[in-house]
Amino acid sequence: MKGKTDYRIWASILSLLLWAIVGITAYVALTPTALALEYNKEILVEADFSGRDLTDSSFTKANLRQSNFSHANLRGVSFFAANLESANLEGADLTNATLDSARLIKTNLTNAVLEGAFAANAKFDGAMIEGADFTDVLLRQDEQKKLCQFAQGINPTTGRDTRETLFCP
Repeated sequence: MKGKTDYRIWASILSLLLWAIVGITAYVALTPTALALEYNKEILVEADFSGRDLTDSSFTKANLRQSNFSHANLRGVSFFAANLESANLEGADLTNATLDSARLIKTNLTNAVLEGAFAANAKFDGAMIEGADFTDVLLRQDEQKKLCQFAQGINPTTGRDTRETLFCP
């Protein structure tokens, strides 16, 4: 009788252990990871990407007018020639993003981090840049002068002054 009881105890322990392993494996396998996505040439007017991790994704030539990217991780994202007119990028991390030839007209860049971004031919007319960090951003000189007219604030993430990161006089 004792042998049968020992067998049942060990079978129950092994069964629980097996279920624990299956559960942990399923949890790890189903945990969402940041995958680079391609939205090239897509029409995504008023799309909501707020709070998402879009690291290394591509929005080349996409129409993103009035889209919401607030507090999104946009590190290394390509917005080459994208239309971001009136988009919300408040608090977004655009570190090393490509913004070349992008339209950022009336775009909300409040408290965004653009460190190391490439924005050589980007248009920022009417953009809200309070607290934005433009450290090491490649900008055309005329755009830099336009941005300096409205530059103010300290970025809450990096602690840098917007005017200083734009080399405003």
